[in-house]
Amino acid sequence: MNLRIIRKSRPRLAPGDIFAAWPPDERYLFGRVISTTAKAGPDMPAILIYIYSARSQRKEAPPLEQLSLKRLLIPPLMTNRRPWTEGYFENVMWQPLTPDDVLPQHCFRANGKYYDEQSREIDRAVEPCGIWGLESFRTIDDGISMALGIRLAPE
Repeated sequence: MNLRIIRKSRPRLAPGDIFAAWPPDERYLFGRVISTTAKAGPDMPAILIYIYSARSQRKEAPPLEQLSLKRLLIPPLMTNRRPWTEGYFENVMWQPLTPDDVLPQHCFRANGKYYDEQSREIDRAVEPCGIWGLESFRTIDDGISMALGIRLAPE
């Protein structure tokens, strides 16, 4: 893993939670819980998150304008609680979501088809379009590393 462990926790996650992640370049990056009722498959509950390009030497949440849709580092993704329980994400603040904080349409692709965050098929790709399914902390680490130009961690 490239992401470093910050602190293992079992927070009760809620839309609007802002969390920190710690890549190996010593600068934190930040993400946000968008939904705790997403579905990464017909019967697979998931947490929909955004990860932003905002960076800081400190773990404190950046100004909210740095957590804008224009500053997404990678496409939205769905995961479970493991990034928090394993310590790779740590909640640092909560701020209620506004309509400007959430994409009007989420898109995830799989096998030439496109789905929203409730696993409903949609007609076409809507960018930014992620991968449909549950992302592990390892695949999240790979996506962040690629976006930041950091060499992927060995298997």
